[in-house]
Amino acid sequence: MKILMVCLGNICRSPLAEGIMQDKIKQHGLDWEVDSAGTGAWHVGELADPRSRSTAKLHGLDIDHQRARQFRAKDLQEFDLIYAMDSSNYQNIIRLAENDAEKEKVAMIMNEVKPGYNEGVPDPYYDNDGFELVYDMLDRACEKIVEKYK
Repeated sequence: MKILMVCLGNICRSPLAEGIMQDKIKQHGLDWEVDSAGTGAWHVGELADPRSRSTAKLHGLDIDHQRARQFRAKDLQEFDLIYAMDSSNYQNIIRLAENDAEKEKVAMIMNEVKPGYNEGVPDPYYDNDGFELVYDMLDRACEKIVEKYK
């Protein structure tokens, strides 16, 4: 299975989601791949935000190898599951879908924890204290994804 985590700039939320899921894949011995992307192109090629990297390190994860990239329409063909961090990212992804099969691959990540609520993961970029909350939300969601699909 191939999973893609998507946020706005691919420097805060989706890199954490990728790192968390990568760790869970390893822990459970799953033959899955995970990547992340942003719907915007502002940070392409950059490292994850230093606050995301330090939050990951606090939890024993290293995401220093990740580089931001922009979401592409072909991601809808290449990935089995595409998780949006909020409704804006979700809509941006859905707009690129060419058919219902591609649309069905896309979901709000927190719907794995609270189905149907469409709760967004808050963007911590302007909130230094928000990174730990984001980590906790994504950790719960990634655990549910593993339980659901392993």
